[in-house]
Parts: sequence; structure tokens; C-alpha cells
Amino acid sequence: METVQTQLASVFETLKKDFGYQNVNQAPTIEKVVISVGTGRVDDKAKIALIQDRLAKITGQKAAPRKAKQSIASFKLREGDVIGYQVTLRGQRKIDFLNKLIHVAIPQTRDFRGLRTTSIDEMGNYTLGIKDNTIFPETAEEDIRDVFGMSITLVTTAKTKEESEALLRHIGMPLQKAE
Repeated sequence: METVQTQLASVFETLKKDFGYQNVNQAPTIEKVVISVGTGRVDDKAKIALIQDRLAKITGQKAAPRKAKQSIASFKLREGDVIGYQVTLRGQRKIDFLNKLIHVAIPQTRDFRGLRTTSIDEMGNYTLGIKDNTIFPETAEEDIRDVFGMSITLVTTAKTKEESEALLRHIGMPLQKAE
């Protein structure tokens, strides 16, 4: 099992013949990983503290609150209310999180058949949703009734969907086979 760091180091050599790269800096890489959890208008301080604590355990970094940008009367939401938490990982924490995600967490997902390639956007970024935070080993032994989902976005420097898919396959993301 190769680590994500060694895979990222060999991206240029592997992809240069497929995409015609002349320079190492042309090869795509993963810039950052953004993990976000939407809480809605939760007034329960214990639930919010639990979400912050588990995000900190999973990522190794404190979660930053995200506030509503505008008021929406039908949802009883006011501008400035905290509606979620977000963590942005760069550097070694990004590498450690990707190793954990690819080699530990995703294989523990029930009925897993591969990640969809349709989740790659036009700018080459990949977003996946996880319905259950207990697939991560840091939170698996804790109370099962307090389960929340999260969105994980891998921000890449790829210019096209094809480059991004090749990068993700190279680092070991278990993407579904092309049909």
C-alpha cells in the first residue's frame, strides 16, 4: 500500500505521456481538502459541541463556523446565524487525511461500489458526500445516535475533468470504472 504522498510525487512521470506535459508544474496536484458539515439552525449547544469535537478528531484541526450570508424568512434564518462548520486542510494534514480517507474510511462504507466520476466539476475539483461520520476510526466507538454527514471537496489544479480523474485514480481514489 503506497501512501498518497508518494503517489502525488510520481504524478508527473505517470501522466506526462497521456497529457503531453513538458514541465513538472503542468501536472495536476491536490491543492487543499475542504471538509464541511451543515448544521442548519441547531440551537442545541451539546450537538454543536459534539460536531465540532468530532470534526477536530477526524481532521486534526479546529472547525471554523460558517454563517448565513442572507436572511430567509421561510426557514426562520437570519443573516449571521451559524449554519455549519468547515475545515480546510493543506500540507501534511491534507496528506494524512487523504491516507485515512482512501485506505481506512472509504473501504468501511457499507455496500461500497466505488466513487462516482460524475462528481468531478468542470474546474477539476472532486466533491463527495459522506452520510455517516462513524466510518472514520476516531469516531467509530462513540455514541451511534449522534451521526452526521459531511461534504469533502478535493480542490485540484487540474484544468479538465479528464486530468482530474487521472490524478484521482493515480493517488488511489476508488473511482468506478468508466462505462
